[in-house]
Amino acid sequence: MGTLKTGLLAAAATVALFAAGSANAEIVIATAGPMTGPYAAFGEQMKKGAEMAVKDINAAGGVLGEKLKLEIGDDACDPKQAVAVANQFVNQGVKFVAGHFCSGSSIPASAVYNEEGIIQISPASTNPKLTEQNFPLVFRTCGRDDQQGIVAGKYIADHFKGKKIAIVHDKQAYSKGLADETKKTLNGLGITEVIYETITPGEKDYSALVTKLKQAGIDVLYYGGYHTEAGLIARQMREQSMTSTLISGDALVTDEYWSITGEAGNGTLMTFGPDPRKSEAASKVVAEFRKDGYEPEGYTMYTYGAIQAYVQAIAAAKTVDAAKVAAALKSGTFDTVLGKFSFDAKGDVTAPGYVMYSWKGGKYGYASEM
Repeated sequence: MGTLKTGLLAAAATVALFAAGSANAEIVIATAGPMTGPYAAFGEQMKKGAEMAVKDINAAGGVLGEKLKLEIGDDACDPKQAVAVANQFVNQGVKFVAGHFCSGSSIPASAVYNEEGIIQISPASTNPKLTEQNFPLVFRTCGRDDQQGIVAGKYIADHFKGKKIAIVHDKQAYSKGLADETKKTLNGLGITEVIYETITPGEKDYSALVTKLKQAGIDVLYYGGYHTEAGLIARQMREQSMTSTLISGDALVTDEYWSITGEAGNGTLMTFGPDPRKSEAASKVVAEFRKDGYEPEGYTMYTYGAIQAYVQAIAAAKTVDAAKVAAALKSGTFDTVLGKFSFDAKGDVTAPGYVMYSWKGGKYGYASEM
């Protein structure tokens, strides 16, 4: 009798514990990117975007009767660290990752997420390989390098006819992909670059490269890489009295670029998606960020939008089951701070493509307006 009574009490305790757990249930999501290191400005954008999205969604009641809980992962844009972060998320019970930033991190991490049943939506990784792997759980809210390279290549061909062009990258997955896609477009238009060169990221002195560019009489430098190295190269070009135009990609959408270049950054061009801050769909959230003293530039809103899409997909699927959520992501249209968009069969976003931006006086905006 005592044994039966003990068993009943244990069962009752289990039921009570389950009920309490259900009442306080949370859906664990994460963002991952370079929270430290030379590209930490972008990690901060992602973190701020994720935190605000979680705050707003939870304030509106959460999803499926549950609140979101956010985990942060620092991959420092290092592929091995990205895999370690991905495995850490698995152990933390993460269901969804808005990340990573660098393509060189997103691609190896995506194999872990796809294997472990975690939805991944990168707000920033543009290398085509990420979605060309045909992993059913992998998506992105940004465009691709083969789209970005077409815009850059055509812009150079249209605006710099007969000029001497150099193409340089830092050998990382994002950087090489961007440079090679731009080169492919230029070459397809009958334009051959004078110099195709690589550098090592993280160095402080690129004067040897700049001297080579100067001696070759380069008018336009297309740089595939990140703002830290691009900023140093731009500054060192001006120090050598070069007036060449530096053109790059979306990794220059941070005020840190100007903090490196100063006035030497004037006239720098870069491709990036339409600025979400200019969208009516984002106005309320942008105002919320600015009220808190933060300017939601770059990939802040792309991260916010990725989380919105995921939450709307699980609401449609009525479950956090990865396969069912992925199906909802591929069949739905999502109303976000990025505007309305959907995903194609590969997981790429079907949204307006890239436009050209220009730096002037410490600010960047559409090149046509600057």
